[in-house]
Amino acid sequence: MIRFIRPLAIAVAALVVAAPAAAGVSITSVNTGGFPTVHATVVSSGGPTATPSVTENGRPVAGLIAQNLGHAKAVVLAIDDSRSMVGGPLKAAVAAAASFIASKPRADAVAVLAFGPHPVSLSGLSTATIDTDAALRNVTLAGRPGTALYDAIVAGAGQLRASPLVGRVLIVLTDGRDVSSKATLANAVAIAREAAVSIYAIGIESKGFDPGPLEQLARETGGRYYGAASTAAFAGVYSSIAKRLGHTWTISYVTAARPGDHLNVEASVPGAGSSSFSLVVPPQPGDVSTPPAPSRFLPKFVYGAAGSIVVGLVAGVLVLVAFLLLLGSRRSNWLRVRLEAHTGGARRTKRVSREQRLAALTGLLRATEHAFGHLRHWKRVQKMLERGETPLRAAEFAYIVFGSSLLLGMLTAVSGSAPLVILAAMAIGALVPFGFVWYRMRKRLGAFETQLPDLLITVAASLKAGHSFKQGLQAVVDEGAPPASSEFHRVLTETGLGRSMDDALTDMADRVGSDNFEFAITAVTIQRQVGGSLASLFDMVADTVRQRQQFARKIRSLTAMGRMSAYTLIGLPFFLALAISVLNPGYLHPLLHSSTGHMLLGIGLAMMVVGSALLQKIVSFKG
Repeated sequence: MIRFIRPLAIAVAALVVAAPAAAGVSITSVNTGGFPTVHATVVSSGGPTATPSVTENGRPVAGLIAQNLGHAKAVVLAIDDSRSMVGGPLKAAVAAAASFIASKPRADAVAVLAFGPHPVSLSGLSTATIDTDAALRNVTLAGRPGTALYDAIVAGAGQLRASPLVGRVLIVLTDGRDVSSKATLANAVAIAREAAVSIYAIGIESKGFDPGPLEQLARETGGRYYGAASTAAFAGVYSSIAKRLGHTWTISYVTAARPGDHLNVEASVPGAGSSSFSLVVPPQPGDVSTPPAPSRFLPKFVYGAAGSIVVGLVAGVLVLVAFLLLLGSRRSNWLRVRLEAHTGGARRTKRVSREQRLAALTGLLRATEHAFGHLRHWKRVQKMLERGETPLRAAEFAYIVFGSSLLLGMLTAVSGSAPLVILAAMAIGALVPFGFVWYRMRKRLGAFETQLPDLLITVAASLKAGHSFKQGLQAVVDEGAPPASSEFHRVLTETGLGRSMDDALTDMADRVGSDNFEFAITAVTIQRQVGGSLASLFDMVADTVRQRQQFARKIRSLTAMGRMSAYTLIGLPFFLALAISVLNPGYLHPLLHSSTGHMLLGIGLAMMVVGSALLQKIVSFKG
């Protein structure tokens, strides 16, 4: 008879523990540890579909964030592996935890932590069960005696604090009292409340077991304590926790109250009822609880009831005086302008040039140029700016790049992103100015390449008409269009100042960056040195350049399919990831939020880089 009574008692206890949330609404805790953000835990019989509405001191709150813990949450499973758990209790605890993880919602991020004489994190928060299953297989009996329960609470709360999920749950299972923690019970409660963590404690109630600390941890963090009379009840307890989480909501909002104010938070769910929770907002670090003493430089009546009226009148008089002064100055300026037409005075307009605007920064820019001007990369940047016809010096461009990177990094940091995301944003911000200048450079080079055959024919025609080489270049300046006309105008200006024509043309070829123009200038320089007909040479060079351009266009058309294939193969994974994220938002969570997924992403990106390099090598051709 006894052997039938014991299983029946265990089943009844499991049913009692697994009972769903009682009918109605209950606010189990209100946490102001993250002031001015208020976190509260609401248990509702309305289930996961009925979102609670919240009021503060009778007024609806703004910016309410409500998350049902049955849908998505971050969970840390803390399992006691001290020497008192030897044998069946530890195996049963691991098996019950594995069953809980196997039945979790797909969006839940779970981590495993074991604690004996000190806490050990066995896995990070991950939505993939492969990481937690591996961690549970590594839960073994501790080698030394001791139970660091409060240190485990601190470690689990720290791990949950880094999670972007609003719902944060710490499930701790232990069979004894804390004997080896550095933290105290008060420290553990304070840290858990500051991280907005709800603690669900499971105690293996044996002879001499004191549930008081576990009950306090659960009560003060909005969780719940569950007592297990034996290891056979573990599965029922975990099932009961899962059901209760489906009826639990974590809500947060920014309060309008100040430290010391009375706060009455009321949550209501249609069809389920309402509940209220009252507290006094505790003083915050750095908060000044007493008002400052009156200043000795102001009369005492300013701090009285009439003080605001007097201050308002003084401010109004000052605004009126400022307006009258502004009106008088505008009328005086209007009168002076009207009289200048009759007194012979000339209206003076002050135009501030770019150099004048940057006059205050001249010393800094000069020092930057002096410090970095000898570097090879610095000279390349300056050449890129010249080729893109960008009116900036390398030092000015460097500060623009730094400012763009810093601005985008600060915006990303303010949004609360991870450090790696902030670094990526800063890199993107630095690349934006480079991309803009590179686009201008390529566009200008393309326009010059298009003009090159025609301008060579123009010079040849001018030479055939009996003009000199310099007059032929002047014809290009007069009849051509930028960028060719502006570049040849610079060449003529340099030669007019005493520079040789060969040096000016060589610098122009280096400045423009056109291989075809460099080829033409080399041929012209040799021809001018050895003698011969320049007109015939220009005709021949123009025809050669035109053929080279036609050949390049033909190669580009023949490799268009290969380049498009490369673009498609590179863009296809990103397109599929975006489409899957839209159609099924939680499908990619194991890939994005697990260590195995991160490794696969890294391997995939590395393979894409190698494949892109190979495809680029296949479709590129240098004639």
